[in-house]
Amino acid sequence: MSGLGGEVLTPAEVARLFRVDPKTVTRWAKQGRIPSFKTLGGQRRYYASEVRRLLDRR
Repeated sequence: MSGLGGEVLTPAEVARLFRVDPKTVTRWAKQGRIPSFKTLGGQRRYYASEVRRLLDRR
């Protein structure tokens, strides 16, 4: 999926990359550990560029 700021990922897609449960990704977002935004429908999304940056730091 692409947005104005680049490619965006769902919690399930991010979870697959980190090999964790999607609920863990949502918890990280609520804790401020991973940047996210909410769609108009209230669903959380993550910029792929930010996720890649975090993966590179691991």
